[in-house]
Amino acid sequence: MTPARRLRPRSLRSRLVLIAGLLATCAVVLCQIAGLTVVRTWLTDQVDDRLTHFRPPTGVYRYIADGGLLRRPTTDTTLPSDYRVFFYDQRGRLLDSALGDSDTPGPRLPRNAADLHLTAGRPGTLAAEESSGSEWRVITYMGPDRMRAVVALPLDTVDGATTKLLWVSLALGIAVAGGVVVLGNVAVRLGLRPLTRVERTAQRITEGALELKVPVPDPDTEVGRLSLALNTMLDRLRTALHRTETSERQLRRFLADAGHELRTPLTAIQGFAELLLDEPRMSDERRHEAHTLLNQNAERMSRLVDDLFLLARLGESPHPHRETVDLLSLAADAIATTAVRHPLRGITLEPLGTARAGHDPDLDIVETTGDPYQLAQVVGNLLANACTHTPLSARVRVRVGAACAGEHGLGADRPGRVGVGPPQAPGTPLCVVEVADDGPGIEPGQAARVFDRFYRAEALGTDATPGTGLGLAIAAAIAQAHDGRLELDTRPGAGCAFRLLLPAPCPAPDAPHETQDPGCATGVSAGRR
Repeated sequence: MTPARRLRPRSLRSRLVLIAGLLATCAVVLCQIAGLTVVRTWLTDQVDDRLTHFRPPTGVYRYIADGGLLRRPTTDTTLPSDYRVFFYDQRGRLLDSALGDSDTPGPRLPRNAADLHLTAGRPGTLAAEESSGSEWRVITYMGPDRMRAVVALPLDTVDGATTKLLWVSLALGIAVAGGVVVLGNVAVRLGLRPLTRVERTAQRITEGALELKVPVPDPDTEVGRLSLALNTMLDRLRTALHRTETSERQLRRFLADAGHELRTPLTAIQGFAELLLDEPRMSDERRHEAHTLLNQNAERMSRLVDDLFLLARLGESPHPHRETVDLLSLAADAIATTAVRHPLRGITLEPLGTARAGHDPDLDIVETTGDPYQLAQVVGNLLANACTHTPLSARVRVRVGAACAGEHGLGADRPGRVGVGPPQAPGTPLCVVEVADDGPGIEPGQAARVFDRFYRAEALGTDATPGTGLGLAIAAAIAQAHDGRLELDTRPGAGCAFRLLLPAPCPAPDAPHETQDPGCATGVSAGRR
């Protein structure tokens, strides 16, 4: 490290005080220099004024020309002032005759008037005869017979006043610089106190106190705006950390649940395989039973792996393939497939308004855009969930229709409802597929977890096969990938209803369409079934 860098102050407060001290010192020095210049010029002008108002009388020239004062001047020729008068004769030679005090060294005059280099009637400055003496201010006058007189005044009073003023200025400058450093240090410390509090709070936050917030003294100041920006950054950082921690917890729980779910069928397959190997002479009936259980556990593990792969694919590719999908036909196909697996179930297909209207409306073709295979899986998972967790006596109704968000609370959060996906803005046209049952319903504590991965409630249907606990999680992920929403309304003891809400496509300008509500367009075609 260089000496300059070693001596450079590191703290902001020291730098501000140093800069303020240097600026104040420079300002004082410049002002004092300007003052000294003005005072010296004014005093010199006073001396020049005295010189221009003093002119040797004509008789002195005649007296000098007649040979007077050819010897060294005596006290009788001393002027009662600090004036000094010197003479040059007709040939331009400096005469020894002079008027004034001869005890002090006078100006350094040349022996020849031609070397004087002074303009007649205009003051000039000459050095003293001795180097330690003060300078002289001189002026020349032309006398009779080409004689010349040089009138001089010393500048010792000017130099004395200027020197005293210089020392006063230096003392004042030092005092001002010291005062600026001391008082500036106090002022800067007080001014930077809010920034110091911000610094201390930031230091505590870096030590782990993430719940703290930076104090905002005044939002209209630079420190206040900095504090607001830091608080906004801290809020985003806390949110990101919370999301990261939540994601890590979910990932650990997901891996643990996946390992547990895969371990169960793998253990069963391993056990029955060892049984077949250890007892090659077992009866055909027991062998068939072992083969059947092996096949069931293999299918269960295959379904689990397929569901996990689908969830991973939905996470990596959130934008599914889109094409026009007829939700009414899709629901009818899902009901037919579910009826094959659950032949004793009573599943009906109804219009959406059946539960609310006093009459039976017709089934309308409801079209939306999306991946038909993924949407079919959503409806199939909802039907499988209803058949698995309700008794055989419970009826399952599939309702398909179009509505606007906000009608009868559709698409909005409210007490007793669990929703996955953001709420829909009121008046937004929606395509709705609802799977409702009149079974025992779901308790509120369980309802809050039904969309979690690997969460499984108790199966009540006698024709139910154990699931993987991923059906509703897959349905929620597909709904969100289609910019939709999955809702659950439940009333313990009175059944529950799962509702898939998808955005309705905007109809073409010339395409025929019907509108169930004048306030929104619903993308329902004119066909009837």
